[in-house]
Amino acid sequence: MEDKIIGQIIISPAVSAKISKSIANVPDFKKAIKKNLDKRTTDFLQIILGGAISMDASDIHIEPKKDKAKIRTRIDGILQDVAEMDIIKYNALLSRIKLLSGIKLNISGKPQDGRFSIVFGKEENIEIRTSSLPTEYGESLVLRILNPKSLIEIEQLGLRKDLFEIFQQEIQKPNGMIIMTGPTGSGKTTTLYAILKKIHNPKIKIITIEDPIEYHIKGISQTQTNENKGYDFANGLRAIVRQDPDVILVGEIRDQETVKIAIQAALTGHLVLSTAHTNDAVGTIARLIALGAHLPNIGPALNIAAAQRLVRKVCKKCSKKEKPSAEELKKIKTGLKGIPKSIKLAQKIDKNLKIVRAKGCKYCNNTGYKGRMGIFEIIPIDDEMEKFITKYPSTAKIREKALARGMVTMEQDGLLKILEGVTTLEELDRIM
Repeated sequence: MEDKIIGQIIISPAVSAKISKSIANVPDFKKAIKKNLDKRTTDFLQIILGGAISMDASDIHIEPKKDKAKIRTRIDGILQDVAEMDIIKYNALLSRIKLLSGIKLNISGKPQDGRFSIVFGKEENIEIRTSSLPTEYGESLVLRILNPKSLIEIEQLGLRKDLFEIFQQEIQKPNGMIIMTGPTGSGKTTTLYAILKKIHNPKIKIITIEDPIEYHIKGISQTQTNENKGYDFANGLRAIVRQDPDVILVGEIRDQETVKIAIQAALTGHLVLSTAHTNDAVGTIARLIALGAHLPNIGPALNIAAAQRLVRKVCKKCSKKEKPSAEELKKIKTGLKGIPKSIKLAQKIDKNLKIVRAKGCKYCNNTGYKGRMGIFEIIPIDDEMEKFITKYPSTAKIREKALARGMVTMEQDGLLKILEGVTTLEELDRIM
């Protein structure tokens, strides 16, 4: 196994192929880690990283306890226990990861962040973002795996046909704002990257400002904030506007200065993509006002306010279709009440309805689920909605107006995906 301490791990094609072939699920991963516990730290770390990449894990957690340390992986948004190791092995692994990540070895009493990369066989360079946190028994490490394979096309996000058409129309506009909202881990950045991939072409200039840059995209100018040097979203955005961009991606709108510059950019011939932390699409307008945006400018600047969550998709190898219980049927009917008649799927609920059940098999790590997709709630801001916003309506009134104009809520979108056989009621309840 070739490996140099230069912030990069190179796993040869032969070794990576062997790892990928032997580790297809969590039980395989457990066996591989147990089998390689006595290997030198460099080789052991490659097994951990290679196995996690093979299973499409998004994160690796290494958590010290009193006498042992635990390894866990996050797959499809759910953490799963993988293995335990003694404190001696943990300390060796901790030092190795800190060294690779450019984290100071002699500091353990405060949080630190770093990065390194992996060349895994013939795959593109995979970046690992490292976070260390002091805990009672040592430093807890989380390794975020930023695999370029996670960058998907807009067609793969899970947008219904009507929502996809709205997105297609809005992302082609030369100016305005598209704001994606939702909690951390809801897929907002993935959606924005999918939009960038869709609209990217040599005739336009796209610049991003992110905290941090998660994925590098060819042909796009990407810049990263650095609070220690006074380079924040507001300063960066102000500089970006002077770079003659057509499209600007702002990682997050989080303060008064950033929101004002972003809205001004949207009003002066730029397409601005960004995220905000609100629970739903309706809350976007209230959030912008709370951050100091001038209300008369919000309507003209905003093209789309959208919210999303990620739901796990049922495993195609082991899921089964069954008739819903009377209570489940009532829940589906009640949840879809008032949905636009143009959504034909919602009009076909009868006594013959069957919904999918998650079962569990080796292929899906006995979870019953494999992969994730988005559920969405979108408010297009057209002339009518723009005029309505200028009347200083409450959030409740905006929601009422949006529903009257045909908005399908995230929960309803989730119920439609249940009718399609993509996910389950249990998963929707967990998310919503």
